Amino acid sequence: MRTGRMAELGKELVLAVIGGAAYYGIELAWRGRSHWTMAVLGGALFLLLGDMGRRLGSSAHLWVKGILGAAIITQVELSAGIWLNLVWGLDIWDYSRVPCNLLGQICLPYTVLWVPLSLFAIWMDGWLRHWLFREPCPLRSSV
Repeated sequence: MRTGRMAELGKELVLAVIGGAAYYGIELAWRGRSHWTMAVLGGALFLLLGDMGRRLGSSAHLWVKGILGAAIITQVELSAGIWLNLVWGLDIWDYSRVPCNLLGQICLPYTVLWVPLSLFAIWMDGWLRHWLFREPCPLRSSV
């Protein structure tokens, strides 16, 4: 593997660990508990959201990035929830008592909360890349 590709994989690993730790911490603060799979899921989502934000750049409106980010998180949460909770029976979360839920794995109120969380993740991806890896400074409009 070429050195440039290894360096890029190293960046992605660092960002995934930071994103996963942040999501795990948010879950601990919000629910008082979490599961190690949420750190993995949070890291993967952080990478996906950062990539989406960079690809869209400043050409996309803020609300578009937020809604797309929320859709990505909701889809990944549904897929993970079906496997982790329904198939493997880990019972990590259950939204059955939350209004507008689907299979107890996703719900409308949390999808709405993912909008600002997505925007924050996109913003953090840009700044972390700048601070840690000396990539170009993200503009405010890139969120």
